[in-house]
Amino acid sequence: MTTAPERTAPAAGSASGVLAITGFGVLSGAGIGPEPLASAVARPAQPADVSGMFEEPLPRDDAYALVDFRVRDHLGRKGTSFFDRSTSLGLVACQAALADTDLRVDDGNRARIGIALGTTAGSAKSTSDYSRDTFTQERPYLVNPLLFPNAVMNCAAGQAGIWFDLKGPNATVAGGPLAMLNVLRYSRNLINCGYGDALLAGAVEEFSPHSAWALHYAQADDGGTVPCGEGAAVFVIESAEAVRAAGRRPDAEVLATEVGVFEPPGSGTSFTDGLALCLRRALERSGVSASDVTTVVGAANGMTRLDEAEAAAVRAVLGDDVPRLRVKEATGEAFSASGAFQLAALLARHRAEPARDGELSVIVSRSRDGAAGAAVVRGWSRADGDDG
Repeated sequence: MTTAPERTAPAAGSASGVLAITGFGVLSGAGIGPEPLASAVARPAQPADVSGMFEEPLPRDDAYALVDFRVRDHLGRKGTSFFDRSTSLGLVACQAALADTDLRVDDGNRARIGIALGTTAGSAKSTSDYSRDTFTQERPYLVNPLLFPNAVMNCAAGQAGIWFDLKGPNATVAGGPLAMLNVLRYSRNLINCGYGDALLAGAVEEFSPHSAWALHYAQADDGGTVPCGEGAAVFVIESAEAVRAAGRRPDAEVLATEVGVFEPPGSGTSFTDGLALCLRRALERSGVSASDVTTVVGAANGMTRLDEAEAAAVRAVLGDDVPRLRVKEATGEAFSASGAFQLAALLARHRAEPARDGELSVIVSRSRDGAAGAAVVRGWSRADGDDG
């Protein structure tokens, strides 16, 4: 669902399409915050024991899940009793992003600040549990009405808008593995068209028996042994030109994002050519060459058919020598949140390694049904790096 306030004139200098990231919050199976994620990507740890998290059976006993996560530890008890896991993760990531940015939200700008969160299908567990109750509870349908908000796909974004009193556009982008790239494109269009000045933009995915079994059956078809993951990453997105005009410094710039839908990956399909086309278009619109790219943040997860198609496209455009950042080895397969983890891991590494200030990286994503995309990102640390 998308709502937008009355359109006003675009902010000065917002027409370039370049987005600035001025803060972010991340909760992943590696832990809470950017530091654990950067460490885990450098030295992946073992997944957690999740055998005691649910009453329902799981296909395996390990996952990159936040086993001890409790929303009340971060947001308090009041008003959080009926938040499901997906909503809780999303709100805590939003809170961390707002605490991390130098953008100050007040009554003068909250109408121009919105939220865009990516997902696969909202909380599959909440939707399933609510639907089951309509069949199993006694008539006349003794279903707890307080649980219904969790059963709609836009629950996390809607509750975040209410919780943080942000009155700008509020959207949920159901893009699956491409959710984060589609959220970036949506954010760019929204800001450039003057519907808002800033967005909390990210993606969230909970670990549940439903997501664990979905990955189990996908791996039965396409291979791979990466455990399921969960979490959320949310970024404060603004116009890069507006940020610089205000004398502020971005953590990163998203220079271009390109997506497309092609034939499903496989022998003889056009998928590899399609992903390569997205990569070339993203580089061209960024005004940079393939030789400028220092890192590829890929979506590899051990599914041979998809991994080989992705690798062939990257090789065709960037060659074999560009270092890879393999985020899913540290976060697991987290569906829509995986793209957000890729971006968060890249920014976390920039914060940890000031020597990388100004480096250009490419984020690549793809899905089993043929969707593909790429984004070009330039990042900095918060030391004394030159932010351009």
